[in-house]
Amino acid sequence: MDPVVKVTVRDYIATVVMDRPPVNAQSDQLRHELIAAFDGFTDRADVRVAILTGFGKMFSAGADMKSRPTGENDGEYWAFNRLVREMFNSIAECAKPVIAAVNGPALGAGFALAASCDIILASDNAVFGMPEIDIGLMGGAAMLQQLFGRSRARRMFYTGWRVPADEMYRTGAIECSVPLEQLMPEAMRIATEIASKSPLAMRYAKQSMNTTMHMPPRDGYRFEQNLTVALSKSEDAAEARAAFFEKRKPNFQGR
Repeated sequence: MDPVVKVTVRDYIATVVMDRPPVNAQSDQLRHELIAAFDGFTDRADVRVAILTGFGKMFSAGADMKSRPTGENDGEYWAFNRLVREMFNSIAECAKPVIAAVNGPALGAGFALAASCDIILASDNAVFGMPEIDIGLMGGAAMLQQLFGRSRARRMFYTGWRVPADEMYRTGAIECSVPLEQLMPEAMRIATEIASKSPLAMRYAKQSMNTTMHMPPRDGYRFEQNLTVALSKSEDAAEARAAFFEKRKPNFQGR
């Protein structure tokens, strides 16, 4: 079976392309391949940041409806749901930052894939939506409430409204809405900047973001201070300080 997730790595940047025409619908194969890729990045020294995108002019239309469980067999819904959420978790929990380069519609589980990433960029042909309400499903409430305020999140969830990239950018939910041909260059620009940082510091930075978002500010700041102490004892921190005083670019080794 040919892979439906294509991974290339260059200059510490992994590019992950979902390639399952025509709409990059998510099958079990695609889910397993995404999980394997992002779990692998956590341990790969040659990857410091990843970009997730889709082939052509479609990010992902969501779950492949033909592959959803029927409920005829005991446990199949729970096994299916576990695989779906672990696909999202593999991105959110990857130790390396992940940039979503949304090159077209991101609907349902496709939108959730983008929301699992650290930074979201989009081409101006992209739309974002949770159409589950229209197809007898439920899902996305938790994710929507992380990206939007109360009114916008509920409007999208209750109506299935597909929000254009320009509107997403206007409200600050994504970092840009650019012509399609500019999307990957912009993603690579940000990825290159991230890849230039200490990989150890970046690992701590993502851990800090993922953990403190669920904490009261007082506890969150204490957690960050503990990470600062740990980082300050590293070779990368010493190199960062030396480079600052010597007015040169640092040479980080990730330790």
